[in-house]
Amino acid sequence: MQQRLAAGAASAQALVQRFPALTALALGLIAACAYPPLHLWPLGLAALAGFVWLLYSADNWRQAMARGWLFGWAHLTLANNWIATAFTHQAAMPEFLGWLAVPLLCIYLAVYPMLAALAAHLLAKKRPLWAFGLVLAGAWIITEWLRGWVFTGYPWPPLGLMLLGTWSTPGLAMVLPWLGTYALSGLMVLLGALLCWSLNGRRWVIAGAGTLTLGLAMHLPGFVGTLPVGGVRYTLVQPHIPQSEINDPSKFEEQFARLTRLTIPARGESRIVLWPESGVPDYLEEGYPTRYYVQMTAGGDPLLARRRIGRVIGAQSTLLTGVVNLDIGTMPSGRAGAVSARNSVMAIDGAGKIVGGYDKAHLVPYGEYLPMRGILEPLGLSRLVAGSIDYLPGPGPRTLDLGVHGKAGVMICYEIVFSGHVADRANRPDYIFNPSNDGWFGTWGPPQHLAQARMRAIEEGLPVLRSTTTGISAVIDAGGVVRASIGMGKAARLEGVVPAARAPTLFGQWGHALTLAWAAALLMLGLGLPRVLAKARARG
Repeated sequence: MQQRLAAGAASAQALVQRFPALTALALGLIAACAYPPLHLWPLGLAALAGFVWLLYSADNWRQAMARGWLFGWAHLTLANNWIATAFTHQAAMPEFLGWLAVPLLCIYLAVYPMLAALAAHLLAKKRPLWAFGLVLAGAWIITEWLRGWVFTGYPWPPLGLMLLGTWSTPGLAMVLPWLGTYALSGLMVLLGALLCWSLNGRRWVIAGAGTLTLGLAMHLPGFVGTLPVGGVRYTLVQPHIPQSEINDPSKFEEQFARLTRLTIPARGESRIVLWPESGVPDYLEEGYPTRYYVQMTAGGDPLLARRRIGRVIGAQSTLLTGVVNLDIGTMPSGRAGAVSARNSVMAIDGAGKIVGGYDKAHLVPYGEYLPMRGILEPLGLSRLVAGSIDYLPGPGPRTLDLGVHGKAGVMICYEIVFSGHVADRANRPDYIFNPSNDGWFGTWGPPQHLAQARMRAIEEGLPVLRSTTTGISAVIDAGGVVRASIGMGKAARLEGVVPAARAPTLFGQWGHALTLAWAAALLMLGLGLPRVLAKARARG
């Protein structure tokens, strides 16, 4: 048996050395299969083991850079294939551009794995394989952290997402409160390096025992705890509004009727009602020019629209819903009109009064604004959603004090994927509301989106309630366990009590200072420990 394993390992190494570029691409594609919806984490672990060896065997820094970039390009392109679906829901540009946009975007995104590979080669090429793995893990943490904020950031998906378990268990992601997402990615690299070191040294027992232990950890039950008694009750609605209907004025009244049917009955109870992003097509703020209210479902009167909503939710309830708000100013034509917009959540009480609001801070390039509009618009490029004005970003995480309905943090749509930027640390919420329109995201996007919301819940120790237009909607407890959910393509509601928050986690208190501390620790171990061991052997 051991001879067969040794022969297989030798054949694999020979294949890598003969076709390094193709191997890097193949390993990247295999690694992406570890993400939802496939979630084949053993394949991801094996691919990372091969990737570590591919980098360690590079003869020079140019080879290391090329292999790191090819791996990153392939695995990020496949993982982000859902972006191409967005091009099928707009008419301004041809759909085939979506299948070009994803690999073109990943030309840039792959720079970060490339930099991690380069750093590991320059710092640890002459060190033992296990030390090389430590350095690569530390460098990966830093580069993934950079990817989360450079040029406004795009952290989707982090490598650590592979370690998240099924809906009923957090898997190895249970350590997120003490690591944070990007350090969890470093741990994933480290596990791949450990497997590589074991196989390369024919340590079959260590390789088998390590993989078995990881498999058991991935299926450990999460901390479910007890639902709070007498806490904040919720009604969470998924109306199933297809993307083709969202901007169709002839469908607005039907959409509202659908939300109404799913929201009622209120039975006179006190509750927080949760509607998704794009849930209300009406403009609910007053003071806009009259022409903006013409297609409203409530007769062109924002006050009447809010009062109608108040009657739907009930006198003792509060609604959190996605809306679009406008900024009115002087247009180039000289008349008053919308000069910008805000993707917002409004809090509306049972009397139809606006009692709070939040404006999305992390906007989607090409979705909510057109970068370099003066250059790109004359070339025929436009946003992927309706409208010609750009959205403006809000100030960042804010907590809405809703009185008896608790303190709500709000993260709109893909804002939830930004680790360390989902909660106001000075005014910690009781729960996070994550309204989203996932109708753009095909079949791969919604499961990944839900998975990253679960990671935020574990990381911050806060429950997350997701209301989406088409699915997947879910109630996630502070341990990352999905308590209730509505699948894709269904119109339904969830009712219950908001799960309790945990005490502030270590990551919740330290943020990315903790991330960088873990990166520094791994780098110091990888660079310093071989010298310490060498000196100890010399003395012995």
